[in-house]
Amino acid sequence: MPYWYYDKKDLQNTPSFRDGISTETENRYRKEGARFIIDTGSKMDLGYNTVATGVVYFHRFYMFHSFRTFPRYITACCCLFLAGKVEETPKKCKDIIKVAKSLLTEQKFATFGEDPKEEVMTLERILLQTIKFDLQVEHPYGYLLKYAKCLKGDKTKLQKMVQMAWTFVNDSLCTTLCLQWEPEVIAVALMFLAGKLSKFEVVDWNGRLPKHSAWWDMFVEDITMELLEDICHQVLDLYSPQTQPSGGDSPPLSAPPKTPKNDKKPHSATPPASVSPVAPVATKPAVTPIKNGEPPPKLEPPKAALGPAPGAEPPRYGYPPYTSIPPPYVYGAPPPALPPRLPLLYTEPPPAVAAGPRPRYPPPPPAPPAVVSVPPPYFPPLPAPPPRPYYPPP
Repeated sequence: MPYWYYDKKDLQNTPSFRDGISTETENRYRKEGARFIIDTGSKMDLGYNTVATGVVYFHRFYMFHSFRTFPRYITACCCLFLAGKVEETPKKCKDIIKVAKSLLTEQKFATFGEDPKEEVMTLERILLQTIKFDLQVEHPYGYLLKYAKCLKGDKTKLQKMVQMAWTFVNDSLCTTLCLQWEPEVIAVALMFLAGKLSKFEVVDWNGRLPKHSAWWDMFVEDITMELLEDICHQVLDLYSPQTQPSGGDSPPLSAPPKTPKNDKKPHSATPPASVSPVAPVATKPAVTPIKNGEPPPKLEPPKAALGPAPGAEPPRYGYPPYTSIPPPYVYGAPPPALPPRLPLLYTEPPPAVAAGPRPRYPPPPPAPPAVVSVPPPYFPPLPAPPPRPYYPPP
């Protein structure tokens, strides 16, 4: 299976960047495509696992292809269509296109071409080849609930912290965190951020050992504070005011799609013990909630940018923006527990078979009953009649 985690230098040298698209513009395209998948899935009553799987497909796809080759909204519909099949919540392609048409403007929906269904169905084959048919994706939601059950403290504050961490996981889909770290690391980091902002201090937890200096050491070993802060700042940057004008569609097509090539790397279940390979984010909020003793900042959603700044050069394709990042709490409260798994077909092993020759199956038909032949009765032959005289006599 391919290795789906990249360093910062790999994320800054994507096919889109080599195709002349700046890193800031690519990040905005990723954010708008992920938000479009979330809104479309919510309008179609799809579960959070299906939506998150579609967003992960979207981010992985553009590690091998350029936004200049594949428009982001067609790719988003294709990823959601495939995720519905994988997560066993399938939706018809025409229904997804119908919802997408209601969310997009006529100019943006024009990128779907004359036959939108054919565009999505054709792109699905390219998507499957790009992700190497690696369809199963893990998300931080299950780890978040699992880790929260081990923490001790005020139940009300714990529930508030879990709700805030659940919201941060939803919003992290608009970033490339799913391409940087495993879901266990993301769950721990966003629980750490939610605990700081909700003022929930973890004093004790179930399964604590003397070697555990912090509660997350029991779940993810050798995780550093620099790594936690970097993940938290990447999520907090979503709530900072946007400096780049929103809007504009995907660049024009430049070249036909090429077969993706993926360099496999050895998979590591836990982050390295040394200094985190993720470089610190250059843009950070003025008030950092990670530092002890400082009040947490007030999270506010970014203001929607309706067009380019005054005096700025208009984009090549001046389509109006799709949407901006909405405030937190996208999906509401998390479920009280993980969804139950389907029961297995066989809950207990079959009975042992006695040693010896296996019985023939199906059994042979019974032999027909024997027919007893009875000889016919014996009748002696009758005596020959006497010769009759000739009449009249001569």
